[in-house]
Amino acid sequence: MWGAGDGTGVGKGVVASIKGHRGDGVGSPIPFFNSGTFMIEIEVGPNLVSFGSFLLSWHGLFSFIAVATAVFLVGRWAPMKGIDPDDIYSIAIWAIIGGVIGARVVHVIDQWGFYQNNLIQILYIWAGGIGLWGGILGGFIGGAGYSLWAKHPVGIIADITAPVMLISQSIGRIGDIVNGEHCAKAANDFIFGFNWVNPISDARICSNGIGIPVQPVIAYEIIWNMLALALVWKLRNKIRPDGMLFALYLALYSTGRFLVTFLREDRVWGFGMQEAQYIAILVLLITVPLLVIKARPVSAARLAADGAPLEPPTSTGRGTRAQRRRRQRGR
Repeated sequence: MWGAGDGTGVGKGVVASIKGHRGDGVGSPIPFFNSGTFMIEIEVGPNLVSFGSFLLSWHGLFSFIAVATAVFLVGRWAPMKGIDPDDIYSIAIWAIIGGVIGARVVHVIDQWGFYQNNLIQILYIWAGGIGLWGGILGGFIGGAGYSLWAKHPVGIIADITAPVMLISQSIGRIGDIVNGEHCAKAANDFIFGFNWVNPISDARICSNGIGIPVQPVIAYEIIWNMLALALVWKLRNKIRPDGMLFALYLALYSTGRFLVTFLREDRVWGFGMQEAQYIAILVLLITVPLLVIKARPVSAARLAADGAPLEPPTSTGRGTRAQRRRRQRGR
């Protein structure tokens, strides 16, 4: 979490050692796949830098890199669809605002037992506590809402964003691995696990805390994201109408998140399922029928016609900043 601090100044760096462990916990330089766990020990603390009241966690660093990567890539690819990158940057502001609010709301709802008696702490987002599902859906609402208001093509922009979301989510999750933020089921009877050994790791709050190998749930999620990315990337520009690629991204991520969450140990809402799983079901109930009813493959002729990259409109003096500079130099 963002608010966890060790007061040690500059972080040690990400250090992980790989060891094999027998079922009795005795270390061995060779993994014993049949009787224990191939374990990745994560020794680093949750904070990269801590000076006085200033704190930069690994989670915060990778979250920033993830958001910056998303904005950069969407802005870079937008001209291929005739969209001005400056419009993308304006949309990104509202998407980020919506994402932060949504991420906090999902976390507060999940932990309402605490926040109902500590209402002021709902505002203390810097102290930690966000939900990825809220970031995804809140970001979409913020970005799409502004796009509609500004009369930008929501479906086209969403489709450009679809593969970027899987990339940026995976980048952000690296910080979660380092911090040990996600509680998971023990991996004593499995061949692969994460083991946080730093005493101030965020894993200390989990029932399977420090020194206990657990299921690498975030690694599973990243692997699923990469598989989904391969499919989404292959289908770029190949399904219509606009917006269907983004719907496919949501459906794929929902499926993976639903399955992986069975190995996590968050609060159970009912029927053995957690908040993230109910959100995943809700998203699937919307996206799967939408894809079945509306999504259609693009014909070869249409695909060839759409193959040439488009330039942003320039008749009104707009276009990318580079194009505007070139026009000004030519005057």
